[in-house]
Amino acid sequence: MIKEEFKLDNQLCFRLYTASRLLTQAYNPLLAEYGLTYPQYLVLLVLWENDAQPVNDIAKRLFLETNTVTPLLQRMEKEGVLVRRKGEADGRQTIVSLTRKGRELQTKLADVPFAVGNAVVCDSVNPATAPDLFRMLDDIIAKLNNPQTT
Repeated sequence: MIKEEFKLDNQLCFRLYTASRLLTQAYNPLLAEYGLTYPQYLVLLVLWENDAQPVNDIAKRLFLETNTVTPLLQRMEKEGVLVRRKGEADGRQTIVSLTRKGRELQTKLADVPFAVGNAVVCDSVNPATAPDLFRMLDDIIAKLNNPQTT
């Protein structure tokens, strides 16, 4: 007999992984029309909040390593969505800025958050419960990102 703690349905990681994967799949058809992947969309979200950022800051904001973000940025630059340039104060830094095409995508993709939000609305997840869900997920992220804290 398998112990309860080893059952797949009792694994928080499995639920989070599955929800993440399915949520990303919900974005795919909405972004494909514009030639974007979900990770590229995340980069756009960061730059729409605050344009002209160092690669390191973008990576940090996305909880990714710079060597993961750099290929995304290279592809996006080839597609004319952003530009990368050396920092003026520190030539070792690479600053990433949106092009006009990248800024225009914000308007074109304005319905995406609402479409995906509507796709996940159910009895337990809705506008009233979303703040609590965000808080719980933020707590998990913070704990896993810095396991020494309690």
